[in-house]
Amino acid sequence: METFLQFLFSGLTVGAVYAIVALGFTIIYNASDVINFAQGEFVMLGGMCTVFFSLWGLPLPVAAVAAVIVTSLIGVALNKLAIEPARGANVVTLIIITIGASIFLRGLAQVVFDKQFHRLPSFSGDAPIDVLGATLTPQSLWVMGGAAVIVVVLWYFFTRTTFGKSILATSHNRLAARLVGINVELVLLTSFALSAAIGALAGILVTPITLTSFDAGTMLALKGFAAAILGGMGNPLGAVVGGLLVGIAEAMGAGYLSSEYKDAVAFVIILGVLFVLPSGLFGRRGTERV
Repeated sequence: METFLQFLFSGLTVGAVYAIVALGFTIIYNASDVINFAQGEFVMLGGMCTVFFSLWGLPLPVAAVAAVIVTSLIGVALNKLAIEPARGANVVTLIIITIGASIFLRGLAQVVFDKQFHRLPSFSGDAPIDVLGATLTPQSLWVMGGAAVIVVVLWYFFTRTTFGKSILATSHNRLAARLVGINVELVLLTSFALSAAIGALAGILVTPITLTSFDAGTMLALKGFAAAILGGMGNPLGAVVGGLLVGIAEAMGAGYLSSEYKDAVAFVIILGVLFVLPSGLFGRRGTERV
């Protein structure tokens, strides 16, 4: 029982990070129909910027806020310089653009920062917490609690604020939203900034556990994408559930089978969903008349 709980806690921790990354995919996809494979780099930038801002003398909370702001501005720049000029291009072209942006951001981080692994100090110390014989680190609680807060804030923003509803309206019908006076360009810009910001928050929360480096975002993007596909691309609830399921499956696979297969779990899930349930657990099902 203790072993199972240990794997479960580990899975929930990494699954919370995958859920945040999947939410980033979902926000941009809903607003612009773009699958942003640079989402993992937002997570990397959040962690790396916080590390180096703190090394340059800023207190950790100030460094974290500055990292979120910088990453959000990079998200805005990605939309303005790469996505907006290609508006109207086909899906494959937009995906290639975001992959190119991902490679560019990794190279930029390598030049601006370095190639080493870095760690942030745990927010509440490293003393483990005993839960029914299994151990849980305080930072894991920060990760899971932070993910829960992000989900609640996003839910409130999209369902209780006028601008959040404008983003939802744009995701349903961009032309109709424009006709009723919604500034679609501002909505798209905000979506990229918001997606980058929550990605940066994920990076800040998880860096004390997993370390970070210039290429840390690549695998996070793939696993976040797997979570979004599993939950149903474009569905926020599905992104959260998918992230947690991918994290738990990965931890159980690594624990009961072999850690060598840990990174393969996400790809197996992608293939399984595409073959068995193409629309995901909570995706829209329908038919298209041709």
